[in-house]
Amino acid sequence: MTDEPKKPSAVETVKLQSNYLRGTIREELVDGNSSFSKGNSQLLKHHGTYQQDDREARTHREGGGKSIKSYMFMVRTRIPGGKLTSDQLLAEIDLGDEVGNGTLRITSRQGLQLHGVVKSNLHQVIHRINEVQLTTLAACGDVERNVMCCPAPHHNDSVHDEMQRLADQVANHLAPRTRAYHEIWLRDPDTGEDHLVGGGKDSAQAGGNGQLHEHAQHPAEVQASSPAGGNNGNGEAVEPIYGKLYLPRKFKTGIALCGDNCIDVYANDLGLLAICEDFRIIGYNVLVGGGMGVVPSATKTFPAVAQRMAFVRPEQVIDVATAVVKVQRDFGNRSDRKIARLKYTIHTMGLAAFKAKVEEYYGQKLPDPHPDDVRGFDDHLGWHEQGDGRWFYGLNVENGRIVDTDTVRLKSALREICRTHRPGIRATAHQSLLFTDIAPADRAAIEAILHRHGVKLSHQISNVRRWSMACVAWPTCGLAITEAERVLPGMIDHLEVELAKLGLAGDTFTLRMTGCPNGCARPYNCDIGLVGRALDKYTIFVGGRLLGDRLNFIYKDMVPSAEVVPTLVPLFVYFKHARNDGETFGDFCLRRGAVDLLAWTANYATQAAGT
Repeated sequence: MTDEPKKPSAVETVKLQSNYLRGTIREELVDGNSSFSKGNSQLLKHHGTYQQDDREARTHREGGGKSIKSYMFMVRTRIPGGKLTSDQLLAEIDLGDEVGNGTLRITSRQGLQLHGVVKSNLHQVIHRINEVQLTTLAACGDVERNVMCCPAPHHNDSVHDEMQRLADQVANHLAPRTRAYHEIWLRDPDTGEDHLVGGGKDSAQAGGNGQLHEHAQHPAEVQASSPAGGNNGNGEAVEPIYGKLYLPRKFKTGIALCGDNCIDVYANDLGLLAICEDFRIIGYNVLVGGGMGVVPSATKTFPAVAQRMAFVRPEQVIDVATAVVKVQRDFGNRSDRKIARLKYTIHTMGLAAFKAKVEEYYGQKLPDPHPDDVRGFDDHLGWHEQGDGRWFYGLNVENGRIVDTDTVRLKSALREICRTHRPGIRATAHQSLLFTDIAPADRAAIEAILHRHGVKLSHQISNVRRWSMACVAWPTCGLAITEAERVLPGMIDHLEVELAKLGLAGDTFTLRMTGCPNGCARPYNCDIGLVGRALDKYTIFVGGRLLGDRLNFIYKDMVPSAEVVPTLVPLFVYFKHARNDGETFGDFCLRRGAVDLLAWTANYATQAAGT
């Protein structure tokens, strides 16, 4: 007896009936309500925006009475490799002030997010983002998300430029082709006239000082001009890669170097690890099946680092990537979104069978991976020569939040730097910024601007703060169980003191915090992961490492926020006294294991109580 086909999930039905992501978004944009219907809110993700509810504003506004949601929208800009210009960053900052909550946020995937946008301003925001030749298309949704890539502008050889060109090519090739985005956001909502704007030279793929790479094209132009983008009457060619249903779930791609895995390539559905010989790329190791999201109550879900599948030559990458996406399209789970990511498809099929299916779709066999693998990680902070007579500077932006406070006026500093020096801008995968193409004579002036606005230079912050990041979490993310971004800085204040006492302030380890188990800040492959489990309580994970190529494990569960640092301190005491020469904190925790760590720290606590 054969199994009956499983019923598709509700989201699959919404996509199927959406007419290629149109739904009734245009109609609901002007219906006078503060929110969209459930189905359209799902479709909006593919257009780059999430409908959210400010739970604190909702509770405060009603004074504890009947709960009425305070709707607003997060708008995410998709920026392959994090490359943009000073003018584009200024435009995003201005939008945050004019129609957002006064801030801009750098994401852990090298994009930008505006928060607090109300529905009546949504068309204006997305339209204006496109006016500066950026796009929100496919920043979210069941499609290829932002393609990550090492953002460092090293020009000593062709390697970094070639990787960044590939990121643009992959992003353009895997972008949705439907004209829905163009029709909804790039036309005048009153007249219906086309406003596909920004035919100038400041592109999302621009290099420093607004110089356009030769491969760059505005994403909306790619989507609108493609022969496959138009409706041909029967709809067959509208989405040649995705089809009517798009993917079963989100899909993430990253490109990295073996010597510099700054984008956490093993955390992606598809990873491309550049293999170099004599300072040139000979090919890429293809990694598949990474993903951080997990539902603790569902044992069928799990975080995963990607598996090494094959080695491909540079000219094969686009077609092999397309084959991987199509296999996931056809074999991913469309009935249960909890297990719809590529990692579950591979878990079900097995890596060998998955590779065989990719080879079938691609049309030929693929060799095994090259033996080289990740072996280094650079956050690119501080001053670096570019190799062309100019410099770039990496500035730490704590948790990616660009905002002015009473003591630190980061937003104002960025405005002044962008207006007076007009550097190229790169967002990093650790939520920080690079200023590129700086003349040697301008280095001191840029530092002076930062100092005058109270912004610490990268060498003035602690290692633990430098290597930390957090997701947005409470109160705006609908999935957040508890705090992350707002509480991590205070925890680090406390941890800095304890590490200094132990003489460990110079050690490097990654510390990442999320307000729920979905893992947007990649907490499952770092040295220390703090994952929200209940209101004000966290699971503490240890045993990953900076290179990001292995998972960590649970050390303690349901730890109140006030006890997180006191819970970690005994581990660092143990590490200080029992580490091997050159051993990192994550490697030490992995070597000792959870049982040993818990036994030692329990004994330590007993001894401390006795004194």
